[in-house]
Amino acid sequence: MSDDIERVGGGGRRGKPPGGGERLADWADGRLGLYQLAKSQMRKVFPDHWSFMFGEICLYSFIILILTGTYLTLFFDPSTTEVVYNGSYEPLKGIIMTRAYESTVDISMEVRGGLLIRQIHHWAALVFVAGMLVHMMRVFFTGAFRKPREVNWLFGWMLLFLGIVTGLTGYSLPDDLLSGTGLRFAQGAILSIPVVGTYIAFFLFGGEFPGEDFIARLYPVHILLLPGIMLGLVVAHLILVFYHKHTQFAGPGRTEKNVIGAPFLPIYVAKAGGFFFLVFGVLALMGAVATINPVWAFGPYRTDLVTTGAQPDWYLGFSEGLIRVMPSWEINAWGHTLQLGVFIPFTLFPLILSFMAVYPFLEAWITGDRREHHVADRPRNKPVRTGIGVAWLTLYAILLIGGGNDIVATHLHLSINAITWTVRVGVFLLPALAFIITKRICNGLQLRDREKALHGRESGVIKRLPHGEYIEVHEPLTRAELYTLNAHEQPVAYELGPRVDENGVARKFTVRQRVRARLAKAMFGPGTYVPKATAEEYRALHAGWHESERVD
Repeated sequence: MSDDIERVGGGGRRGKPPGGGERLADWADGRLGLYQLAKSQMRKVFPDHWSFMFGEICLYSFIILILTGTYLTLFFDPSTTEVVYNGSYEPLKGIIMTRAYESTVDISMEVRGGLLIRQIHHWAALVFVAGMLVHMMRVFFTGAFRKPREVNWLFGWMLLFLGIVTGLTGYSLPDDLLSGTGLRFAQGAILSIPVVGTYIAFFLFGGEFPGEDFIARLYPVHILLLPGIMLGLVVAHLILVFYHKHTQFAGPGRTEKNVIGAPFLPIYVAKAGGFFFLVFGVLALMGAVATINPVWAFGPYRTDLVTTGAQPDWYLGFSEGLIRVMPSWEINAWGHTLQLGVFIPFTLFPLILSFMAVYPFLEAWITGDRREHHVADRPRNKPVRTGIGVAWLTLYAILLIGGGNDIVATHLHLSINAITWTVRVGVFLLPALAFIITKRICNGLQLRDREKALHGRESGVIKRLPHGEYIEVHEPLTRAELYTLNAHEQPVAYELGPRVDENGVARKFTVRQRVRARLAKAMFGPGTYVPKATAEEYRALHAGWHESERVD
């Protein structure tokens, strides 16, 4: 009997039992319903855009951090027990150091592949935080934080904040002179907290700085507590991304009620797999050719020494910049000293980050918009929001320069006092200038889009009319291009309304209503945007052109 006659509907042969894989699949499907779940979800459509890669870089860097961190835990010893170094690195032989520092040097010098893994781990941490910041800015500038994605925005913000804290804890574990200097800086900031600062510092360090328990306490926080919380947030973040999908940019056929894109399987899965190995390869290359945090060059931490040019990783540079540029103000009263020069910057650090966390809720309150949004904004069409984002980044950058004022001074041969005062002025001046300039640029781009929508694209062809006038010929835009330029909404700002009612009685407004009205006018009122071209204007303008052509 031929194979065609023997085959049955399921693809197997009559009388032949199913294979092990098929039995396992049937068993799992009968208990978990995986087939129906996969059938309904694996072909789910997602919009696609190159900027979505920033979020993928964050995810893949986090995975690489977990993999490399697991490897490093096999060799690191979080102990402050003092030993005499007798390893293979000659310049450190005979020097007293903690076991934590010795094990870090051993990982770098004696463990096969240890230095490469250490450097990949450190580079992945830097890329992870940088990717989160850029990813959040992409979400912020396009308005992708609006309903129903506010919770996911908070998850992303918490991941950014925890990523910074986790980076600080990992940076402090080797107990070299650089990390010890950073810990001393952190301890001084904690001591500036009124009333409870001393108690918190004693609790964290187990006594007077540097203490003997801090590395042992910091280690489980770095490898278990914080990564565990972040892993849970990553899973929750991805579940919400999968449920809500990415926002899509305006274009023909794209509305708030549909999705145009590629299926999750196989398109997205194939792209994700290839991009993961690309990110891993780039980080491995960076770890192989670019030295970072050479702890053997700094030496073990000693309380009587400070490294020249001690700098934290870039994502903490702005916090140090806050303290470096702050005047050394202090208040002495009743036998106590309140160190405002440290406490105020230490308080501003989380406030600057927290502003970005609450902004989606602030904007929703100001606009009163409770609708779902799945189409992303073009940054130019929201000039005030874009200006706020650029001002925030400008503040971040100027404080980063302030945090490295000594490095800038030595490398550029400038006065450190001049740099410090420039940063002090720049903290107040540059964000305001950045906001104004960005808003003007956005308005200019809006005006260009309006003219382009009404008159068409400049062709570069000059034509002379019968009466001698020279004009440039414009090419009309396609319907798709016109839709993209005019698909955005321009909301009407919230207003308090008339001061008196129809009976002539003065209306009473709460402080909350007055604040909301003023913010709405500043963000969405007249003059904050260029009105987009309307269909009536387009028809009237082109009707005039056709009429003039008939007269000629």
